[in-house]
Amino acid sequence: MPVGLSLKNVSHEFGTTRVLRDVNVDVAPGELVCLLGPSGCGKTTALRIAAGLERLQTGSVLIHDEIVASAGQYLEPEKRGVGLVFQDYALFPHLDVAGNIGFGLRHITGAQRRAAVVNALERVGMVDYIDAFPHQLSGGQQQRIALARALAPVPRVMLLDEPFSGLDVARRAELRDTTLHVLKNAGIATVMVTHDPEEAMYMADRIIVMNEGQVMQDGTPEELYFHPANHFVASFFGEVNLFPSRVENSVASTPLGNVEVTGIAGGTDVDVLVRPEGLRIGQAGRAGDVLANIDAVRSLGGVSLMHLSVHNGPHIHARVPRRQVMDKGGVVSITLDPEMTFVFPRE
Repeated sequence: MPVGLSLKNVSHEFGTTRVLRDVNVDVAPGELVCLLGPSGCGKTTALRIAAGLERLQTGSVLIHDEIVASAGQYLEPEKRGVGLVFQDYALFPHLDVAGNIGFGLRHITGAQRRAAVVNALERVGMVDYIDAFPHQLSGGQQQRIALARALAPVPRVMLLDEPFSGLDVARRAELRDTTLHVLKNAGIATVMVTHDPEEAMYMADRIIVMNEGQVMQDGTPEELYFHPANHFVASFFGEVNLFPSRVENSVASTPLGNVEVTGIAGGTDVDVLVRPEGLRIGQAGRAGDVLANIDAVRSLGGVSLMHLSVHNGPHIHARVPRRQVMDKGGVVSITLDPEMTFVFPRE
């Protein structure tokens, strides 16, 4: 498979602090990969190294199989064929929309430049604003212009750094959808940095989860959600119920029942993690059921969050369809969904 962008064994330090440790990223043309992780995990530094905004220290960067950075080589950002979109839009306030987009097209003039500007604006649905100035546009509109400006030179690689985090919920959802379709239609290898797991799952063909400068797991959204590699990845994709346990005879016992364990030696202390949607809630009544009191119910739109107190056990959270919601003060039975239950050696 051809590679649009490749970071190979990239490590980086700021002073005595190592912010990247042997990071490898491969992105095919037309593929959108999200670098996902908490603040300070190194994802933005990796993006800046790919763009050439940060000088590479260790490893190599390739774009369309051409080395653009290595131990003895450095190609300037403007020569890499990279489009950049930042959180703060970075539009020139003294230039109108046409001027902002045309700024990166100085290698062409006249009618050709105007045609390229119009084409880029048509892609993002903003051609009617070609003569507007940034201060006349909303945040979402400014971000569309920033995307059009990055697309206009027909880049080989697109890099997006938290591009939607400054927008309100409604505009964020709309612009995410627009951006996704525009980039897919363009067939550009794209890397997007985000700290929002839901956004990464919505946008990405693949997600690379990072923590403390290292890649924790690289896979599709489904692989990471249903088959996390470790405690960090499992818990980063949303709230989990945590039960400390120990493996005995290939089983980890929890207040909600036993969990079968493979690949972990007997006697090992483990953490059993269960997603709130991995708790199956039913009517109490059968002998041997694990029972819990309903302490509170909170509507989250399509689902509801139930606060439960297990009899002789901990307080836990369950997400259930709205049609299944029961009243506060009631008693329910609980069973575990194996697909939403994960066991890892305690760190």
